[in-house]
Amino acid sequence: MLNYFKDVRAEMRHVSWPTRTQTIAYTVVVIVVSLGVALYLGLWDYIFSAIIRRII
Repeated sequence: MLNYFKDVRAEMRHVSWPTRTQTIAYTVVVIVVSLGVALYLGLWDYIFSAIIRRII
């Protein structure tokens, strides 16, 4: 178990962590893309629901 934690610690030293600016930029991108996909799918849901309502 001790070796495992030593190996984990050694590997964590090799990780290239993003800067604060990169983290904020990536977070904004994820939020914007998520909202875009939600709007796109919501629009198609609304269209198909309207079509089904007219058929029924």
